[in-house]
Amino acid sequence: MFICRIEELVKNSGLKKGFIADRLGVSVKQFRNYETGHSLIPIDKAFLLAGLLGCKVDDLYKFR
Repeated sequence: MFICRIEELVKNSGLKKGFIADRLGVSVKQFRNYETGHSLIPIDKAFLLAGLLGCKVDDLYKFR
């Protein structure tokens, strides 16, 4: 089971969701789906997001 950590990482980064969504080329609604785990983030966007958040792609999800 994967636990999404994107919301936590975004909150800690201080970046605005609209800014991140724009950089990823998705709507804020779609980005919210990534944050809540309703949609898995595509790998290309995961690398972009990790770069924005200053973390590794592995940090976006936790396996339990």
